[in-house]
Amino acid sequence: MAKGMREIKRQIKSTQNTKQITKAMEMVAASKLRRSQEAAEAARPYAEKIKEVVTSIAAGTKGSTNPILVSRPIRKTGYLVITSDRGLAGGYNANLLRKLMLTIRENHSSKDEYVVFVVGRKGRDFLKKRGIPVIGEVTGISDAPKFADIKELASLAVSNFVDGKYDELHLVYNKFHNAITQEPVLNRILPLDMGEGGQAADYEYEPSQEEVLNVLLPKYAETLVFSALLESKASEFGAKMTAMGNATRNATEMIARYTLMYNRARQASITQEISEIVAGANAQG
Repeated sequence: MAKGMREIKRQIKSTQNTKQITKAMEMVAASKLRRSQEAAEAARPYAEKIKEVVTSIAAGTKGSTNPILVSRPIRKTGYLVITSDRGLAGGYNANLLRKLMLTIRENHSSKDEYVVFVVGRKGRDFLKKRGIPVIGEVTGISDAPKFADIKELASLAVSNFVDGKYDELHLVYNKFHNAITQEPVLNRILPLDMGEGGQAADYEYEPSQEEVLNVLLPKYAETLVFSALLESKASEFGAKMTAMGNATRNATEMIARYTLMYNRARQASITQEISEIVAGANAQG
């Protein structure tokens, strides 16, 4: 019995230590979530304004032959996947990679029909282990990412599309809604769809509207990638905060169960000792 009580007490102590760690990680994730959410929200006006400018210029240059705007038959597809470097984030990476693999299985019969760019060690290791053709990767991005962190990969993804190495490019990332909800999404960003109803602005462009458009279009596509990275970071910390909060609550429940088991074992031990004392006294009498 004593051995069993010592084991239960050891489990209580171990679970209490785990609870302290998960609680601390939850608080850290909550702090980083706030900053990441602010960064994602701050980037949205810039993305919306550059889209407005690009749409306006495109409306004034009807029949543009810029490959970023031209749809062509889909023979090969590119995917740019944004995951995290570390785990302990619930289903953040698993749900996203499951969506990617399902899309690949449904739309491609051969590995020659698609290529993948990946951000984050979790995604890189997952895809390489399964023999997925990864042609570009970025790992070790900080918790407060800058455009420079993603620029080279985003530029490569856009230039490969322009060069005709694939005929469309999709972004696969977790869209941030709130700390509890992160939605895995797959959005096509190339060729760009400027939508209908764009109004040509009454401006004069030097050297020409077409030239300005050719400069802005790649930057706009790269901005979409950076925006998705910021959304992904906010989603990552939201998922971590939720996962660590759940772990802390589970640890609390486990401690309560172990404590109850310990008290019952202790009570049984005391009862047994009393019974033995009474039995001994009766025997002497």
